[in-house]
Amino acid sequence: MLIKERTKPLIMLILEALLRRLPYSHQKYQQILEELGRRQAGYLGEKSLDYYYRDLPQQKYMILHDLNLPDGNYNCQIDTLLLAPEFSLAIDVKNMAGKLIFDTENEQFIQINNGIEKGYGYPIAQGERHQKYLQKLLAEHHFPAVPVEYLVVISNSYTTYAVTGKNAHKVKPRVCKADVFLNKITLLEKQYPKPQLSAKDLRKLCRLLVKKNTIPTSYVLNKYGIQKCDLLTGVHCPTHSNHSLVRKNQKWYCPACDTFSKDAHINALNDYFLLFGPTITNRQFREFAHIKSRDGAKRILLSCNLQCLGKYRSWSYAPKSFPE
Repeated sequence: MLIKERTKPLIMLILEALLRRLPYSHQKYQQILEELGRRQAGYLGEKSLDYYYRDLPQQKYMILHDLNLPDGNYNCQIDTLLLAPEFSLAIDVKNMAGKLIFDTENEQFIQINNGIEKGYGYPIAQGERHQKYLQKLLAEHHFPAVPVEYLVVISNSYTTYAVTGKNAHKVKPRVCKADVFLNKITLLEKQYPKPQLSAKDLRKLCRLLVKKNTIPTSYVLNKYGIQKCDLLTGVHCPTHSNHSLVRKNQKWYCPACDTFSKDAHINALNDYFLLFGPTITNRQFREFAHIKSRDGAKRILLSCNLQCLGKYRSWSYAPKSFPE
């Protein structure tokens, strides 16, 4: 059963917002652009696995996509989590070309593509972190000790991979190509035949995970050492994003294009929620959008189908959901 649907990952939305709000000259701009490219490829790889997820027994497996769970100052991001009465499985999807090497001797992950060798974070170490995080979460909330497993799935059908080193025998069972993914599930079902979680436990655990899912803004900004004062404010022109708009006759006007927009503030608000915080006040919106009128800002905010939080004189506004 699909509990948390697949939408564009929150980290991708944050990276896109960062690129819109960082000056091109910022020293981390290119690095963020490259990470966004990798995330986009990964997202396509994750979507390709939906073909196999549909063959899982829907009443047995709970499927949660793109979980972002708080872990102190860090973020535990899981591409897909499968929950069953007998076991749980954290899935990390790799959509990468060329040849991939899982070097268990040095605990490194290497891609060789078109003669170029490049290293990345070791997926097995990440899988172990996810495993420990989920085990700790289950214990803290007094769930039965259901086995927690992890699997790295390579979605690109043309990619080859090798697991090398003295611990290869331990890592090989945790890596597979997408077309044998269901075989891995069958092996886990044989390995863990005894149910540990009741139907009630599963529903309760799913509710907990969805509730704990958070926007990983602080994690992303801290990762790149970006301060909020580095980010550009203002409502940007829909046609030329490097131009800021001014409020004129209850519309947004671009002096450079000599054009008007009724709703350019919507993208600005989405950027704010992704980069500055999950809520915004009238004053914060005026400062961010460069609006002088309190009443004018209030009219705009009330027109945006946002949640109103707090009492009348101290209202704040929050999005009901983020767009894909």
